[in-house]
Order: sequence, then C-alpha cells, then structure tokens
Amino acid sequence: MSKFFYRPTVGIDVSADFSVVAILAPDGEIYRKPFKIMHSRNGFDYIVDQIKKAEEEFNMKTAIFMESTGIYHLTLFHFLKDTFEVCILNPLITNCNKNGDIRKVKNDKKDALTIATIGKFQNVKYSSNFDVEIYTLKSLCRDYYKFTDSKSTFKKKLATDLRVIFPSYNSVFSDITGKTSIAILKKYSSPEAIINADRDELINLISSNSKKGLTHSEKTYKKLYDAAEEAVYIGLKSPSLFVKIINTISVIESLEIQIQNLLTEIHLLMNSNRISDEFKKNVQLLYSIPGVGKLTAITIMSEIGNIKGFVKAKHLVAYFGLDPSVSQSGKFNSDRNAMSKRGTRIGRRALYAVALASIRKNRKGEPINKVLLNFYNENMKYKKKKVGLVAIMHKLINYIFSVLKNQKEYELRDPKIHSKMYLNNKPTRAA
Repeated sequence: MSKFFYRPTVGIDVSADFSVVAILAPDGEIYRKPFKIMHSRNGFDYIVDQIKKAEEEFNMKTAIFMESTGIYHLTLFHFLKDTFEVCILNPLITNCNKNGDIRKVKNDKKDALTIATIGKFQNVKYSSNFDVEIYTLKSLCRDYYKFTDSKSTFKKKLATDLRVIFPSYNSVFSDITGKTSIAILKKYSSPEAIINADRDELINLISSNSKKGLTHSEKTYKKLYDAAEEAVYIGLKSPSLFVKIINTISVIESLEIQIQNLLTEIHLLMNSNRISDEFKKNVQLLYSIPGVGKLTAITIMSEIGNIKGFVKAKHLVAYFGLDPSVSQSGKFNSDRNAMSKRGTRIGRRALYAVALASIRKNRKGEPINKVLLNFYNENMKYKKKKVGLVAIMHKLINYIFSVLKNQKEYELRDPKIHSKMYLNNKPTRAA
C-alpha cells in the first residue's frame, strides 16, 4: 500500500505547452474533474489555488505526481516543489498501467487520472529531488557529447569529400582536421592551387602551423605536392565541389568553439560555490578510479545525481542500462539476453570510455588498471570484445558504488587479498 493512500492525490499529465490535472479525494473518488492549465504564470497560479482548496477541504496535505517528461515537467515541478510534496514517476511505470482497461482509451484526462491513481494506490518508486545546478551541469555535459558527436560526423564527411576531390590527401596528414591541414585547405581551394602555389610560402605555412621545423615541413610539402598532382590526374574536377570542403571546415571550426565554451563553463560551474562540497567530493572520489578523467567523473556523477537514491550496486547497474533483459515464456528461457539499455545513455557512454581505458597500458607500458586488465585477459579470452567490455563496466559500477557509499578513494587491490579482507570483516552469526 502506498504511504499516500489516506491522502488526497494530484495527477498531472505534462505536455510541452500545457498540462492536464486530476485530483482524487482521500477515499479515491474524483474530487476535481481533470482540468487543463497552460504553462504560464496564470496557469501555474491556478493549479496552486486548486490544490490548496483540496488541502483546506480535507484538512490534510496533498501528494502530487507527474511523469518525468524530459524537460517539459521541470518548470512546473520546480514551481510546486517548495510548497507541496511533488513526486516524479518513471514513464515506464505509468505506461505499464495506462493499458489496464479493456477499452482502448488514450487521452490527457485519462492519463492524469491514471497518474493520480498510481500514486495513491501503488507503492511505486519515485523521485522528489531536484538540484538546479546539478541539472545544469548534466545538461552542459550532455551538450558537450552531442557537439563532439556532431564534430565527428563532419570530420567523416570532410574525409569522404576529400577522397573524391583530393584522393591521396588523407595519406599526407594523420589528422585532416589538424591545424596544419585546415590552414592549407582554407588557403588553397583545389589541388591545382597547391601545385601553382609558391613553394617557400607553402612550406612556411606548414612550418608555422606544425611547429616541427624546416626538414619536416619540406617532407610534408613533397607529399602534398605529389598528392595534388595525383588528384589532378584522377580526382573529380569541379570548383563547386570544393565549396563543400570549405563549408564543412567552417562547421567543424564552429563546433570546436562551442565545445571549448562548454568545457570552460563546466569547469567554471564545478569550481563555483553553486555546486555543493558533497558533490565536488564525490567527483574527486570517482576521479581516484584509474581510467576516469575529470570530465568523465563530472559526467558520471551528474548523471547519478544523488547516490543515496541507490541502495545496492545492482540498482546502479540498472540505472546505467547494463542489466540484462529477460525473455521467458513457459518452458522457454532465452540465453541470449542483451543489455536493457533503459538507463542513462550518456552515463553508459562515459562508462564505456572508462572500460576501454582500464584495459589499456600507458606510454610507459604500465597497465592503467592492473586488476581489470588481468581479469579481462584471463576471463574474457574467448569472448567477444564487447562482452568483455560490458563485464568490465559492471566491475566499474561496483567500484563507483563502493567509493561513493564508503566515501573513500579507490584502492587497487589484488582480488585474492580483497576476498580475504571481506571474509575477515564479515560479521559472524550469533550461536
């Protein structure tokens, strides 16, 4: 039974520009038929008046329930949370209950009543925490990854277009979006322009951007000149095609500026007093795990939010969408159960990057994380790489849960020593 069983409950079905509100009396009967409010000052004031009327009539506090709808519920939730007890439900919970009737009925009024009913009668998990600054930090991190993905897309586009116009250009520079390469592409609009360019001027351009000296610049010039001659012979010849190259470079440069702006703002926010000391300490705890960078630690922590909402490590596993999906029917029990991928996509991506780093070695040939690398080599030898990386991600979540719950930095221990310590500290049953 829900703890709100004896209280009036409010269900809110949130849309982009308006919401539909339903209010149930303490006995479960409809107290106020579903009504619509616009997302405006008048609309928000009206819903407050209606909820307060219900509280005065029944002489008890209400409980308000709404779905998590991306960004649409945030303003209304933030407006109500300081005055009332507001609970956020996972849409997966409400979707499972919206199809309970035999008749197929789907509208906003019905959904608002369903949300109120779920909150009143079912003992479901909900969230009532919201920190504006943590939400801002999470949004900045998510934008950073979105812009980074966009940049990767346009880098691939640039490489593809160059293969048509300038087939051997990719072999001259290891990074075609590097400073030297971009400077050349912006100044010389075609392979013919490179062939006709002043040799010393082009070498100076390469030297000033690469900072690698005259000898290296001359070798690069020779490769570039040969590639240009080949392009004149086998490449497609159309001045208009090179407009695509210039446009793509402009987009990449613009994205790089935006990415740098986001990084700057993320670090400014992290270093400000707007972020709690507890959150900052948790980021440092994550940073103590080998393979976790500063931005990755901030991203993972902003996605988790408050670790107190997770009782066990397996709950964190499910939140990251790494829990296996289950497929059973009768005697059939599938042994090919993929990850549910229902959790935080950005958090899962950041964790995947840490998993990759954890099974690598640094420039000195030393393992980033000796324990995880040994586990990967010994136990994942005959399995697909992705299967092995998911196993590493599971272990990393256990590390994350442990350091955050115990508030202690990560300690690299041999598994045998760790097991022995666990057994020695395990409480014994009374006789």
